[in-house]
Amino acid sequence: MCAEITSQFYEGGFILNIFKANTADGGQADQPTEDSIDKSLLKDDLYQAVNGRWEKTAEIPADHSSTGGFMDLNDNIDKQLMSDLDDIIEEKKQYDAPFSEFLKLYALARNYKKRDADGADPLKPYLEKIENITNFDDLNEQLPELVKAGYPLPFGFWVEPDMKNTQVNALFASVPGLFLPDRTYYENNNPAYQQLMPVFTKMASQLLILADYSSSEADEIVESAKRFDAKIAPNVKSAEESADYSKMYNPQKFAYFSESSSHIDFMNLADALFGHAPEQLIVTQPKFYERFDGLINSDTFTDMKNWMLVNTVRSASGYLSEEFRQTGSVFSRALSGKKEATPQKKAAFYLAEGIFGQTIGDYYAKKYFGPKAKADVEHMVKNMINVYKNRLSNNTWLGKETREKAILKLDKLALQVGYPDHIDQLEYKFKVTPENDGGTLFDNMSRFGEITIEDTFEKLGKPVDRTKWEMSAATVNAYYEPFKNIIVFPAAILQAPFYSLKQSSSQNYGGIGAVIAHEISHAFDNNGSLFDELGNLNNWWTKEDHEYFSKLADKMIKEFDGIPFAGGKVNGKLTVSENIADAGGLSCANEAAKNEEDYNLYDFFINWAKVWRMKATEQYKQLLLNIDVHAPAELRANVQVKNLDDFYKTFDVKPGDGMYMEPGERVKIW
Repeated sequence: MCAEITSQFYEGGFILNIFKANTADGGQADQPTEDSIDKSLLKDDLYQAVNGRWEKTAEIPADHSSTGGFMDLNDNIDKQLMSDLDDIIEEKKQYDAPFSEFLKLYALARNYKKRDADGADPLKPYLEKIENITNFDDLNEQLPELVKAGYPLPFGFWVEPDMKNTQVNALFASVPGLFLPDRTYYENNNPAYQQLMPVFTKMASQLLILADYSSSEADEIVESAKRFDAKIAPNVKSAEESADYSKMYNPQKFAYFSESSSHIDFMNLADALFGHAPEQLIVTQPKFYERFDGLINSDTFTDMKNWMLVNTVRSASGYLSEEFRQTGSVFSRALSGKKEATPQKKAAFYLAEGIFGQTIGDYYAKKYFGPKAKADVEHMVKNMINVYKNRLSNNTWLGKETREKAILKLDKLALQVGYPDHIDQLEYKFKVTPENDGGTLFDNMSRFGEITIEDTFEKLGKPVDRTKWEMSAATVNAYYEPFKNIIVFPAAILQAPFYSLKQSSSQNYGGIGAVIAHEISHAFDNNGSLFDELGNLNNWWTKEDHEYFSKLADKMIKEFDGIPFAGGKVNGKLTVSENIADAGGLSCANEAAKNEEDYNLYDFFINWAKVWRMKATEQYKQLLLNIDVHAPAELRANVQVKNLDDFYKTFDVKPGDGMYMEPGERVKIW
């Protein structure tokens, strides 16, 4: 369940997007009432039985691509935090850094009058720098500065834990992104390409015109950039291919890697960035670099430069004038089906929060997160781990050797609940230059990007901070980090409908209990199972056990693959890891709920379906279908319960009912 992430291999994240919540200590749960549940549908369509009546009347706000449980929680916390900030600004109290710096950045972001007056001026030096690069010699001379400043380049470096020695940070080679969301959009005359590329083309041209290019210049630059984008596209992984972690670890001697290009001096660049080039780096997409010379050369130099111009103006649009911001969001709105751009105040909040995420998370958690809820959830986690351990101990298809290794991994699983002990030191490095000192929003954001890159590169070869959180505490999500073998539950997800002290234990297990077990299951899905108890990429399975597990994973692929949805079909391979985690999570939560004296499986399954309440635009559904490693929310609610015998008993589901699945087709892994 992926969210926006810092780590390239960050696993978990119960949902795709980052969502945030309001009251962590459990406001009254908005449970479906008996009147809202269509009991006539319970045997045929659990999701529609629980959510159908709501869906008929729910309206998607103009600046949203979806509405429902997750988005409602997101909206609630936005309103709460922005209201709090209004009061804080009105009080004119003094705060310590980094909260004081967050307030300064928020003020700059909200000052649209100043942003409009500045227009494209803050951006122009960056565009001129690209324009003035005349050849590869010139480019190589400036490359260290361009990389440190975060310019878009057709290659990149980042620093992460070495996948086979996760105690130490290693250097990875990255590949450029595409104009459209995935490589598959460019293949087989995909109609989505014909629909979306004209929207992108028009938007990019308008952004360049706003940056004072003539209309003809803008059109020429964009067409050139599109040629380069099209040249890259066949050589990068699709979302489905990227979902397979086993193909990511491709270590190379840096001297060998540097021979990928006859035109880019990788060796001198690495010497300039890191003091000296590392002996080794890890290439997650070797195919791209095997073909690098054919992509980046004298014949493509001008197209590459124009590609850099388009990406620069596009990435900067949200930090400039309102006209830039509105124009720069046209393509993403076409992708998601949003009718309007995010309102100004909320956009400013998101921008400042994006830089100071842990600062805001710390404020949120300390004000709204209750110690009683934390203790109760930690108790639930320990219960769930015990359920999992019992299941592993009694597993009938794992051999003794593999079973013992699995239990060892479970014993070493670390837990973080609520919020980190301290705000990441990176956020203390962000010092805002305010308007009265000549600061602009764009200049500040650019400098913060440079600081972030420098901070990342400084970690090369150094020990990994295994306590670092990858999410703000104000995020309605959870994740498993395979490199650390750790599960994390931010404060914001610990509220209704996932969790509330006012919900029954069965409702809580149908919500947060399933989330907890889902994240534990990620340690044993098709990707997580590749990593050992220390988070190292290491095969701890016997050959026979892994072959059997692969057959079970194939059954999960088959269970979802090809299900019609939103005018397309579910990709079982793309979604297999999340589906395995959903299946394991729901099954273990079901068992844990039954261990409580007051258990009620009707409430358990109803709340499970409630968690996935979502009404979305067709465009957003289609986007997720193409790139999201999660199955559609409605199918997550409906398909997984069919694998559980208790579901059939609870709702008296029989052959012929819509929710019935033959026993031999039910997938049971963990």
